[in-house]
Amino acid sequence: MDMELRRRVEEISGVSVLKCMRCGKCSATCPNYDEMEYRPHEFVYLVEKGEVEKLAESKSIFTCLSCMACVERCPRQVEPAKIIEAVKLIKIRKQGENHLKPEQVAENLDPELPAQAITSAFRKYSK
Repeated sequence: MDMELRRRVEEISGVSVLKCMRCGKCSATCPNYDEMEYRPHEFVYLVEKGEVEKLAESKSIFTCLSCMACVERCPRQVEPAKIIEAVKLIKIRKQGENHLKPEQVAENLDPELPAQAITSAFRKYSK
């Protein structure tokens, strides 16, 4: 259990997972229910338990359509789609931790690589 990651998900999403009463209305409304490994209500519950890494490795974060049907259906305004988006953002940010720092670029230059590709990559990954 990683309660620090849980706190980050709640901070990014602006949602308290403790409000969920696990009624399943969000999952019943989900148009992509059959394609998801974890359903919206299960997502909320796993974040509550601090199992964010498990969710980050799941295909469900990219299977979510972000249609917000679950948000509309929730009687407690838990907003599962925002939680899914927060986990996705944490995963994407973690992937970005392995990029080169500006001072490392010179030692890794390939003379065959066009300057435009280097500039483009630097702009993309330095934000």
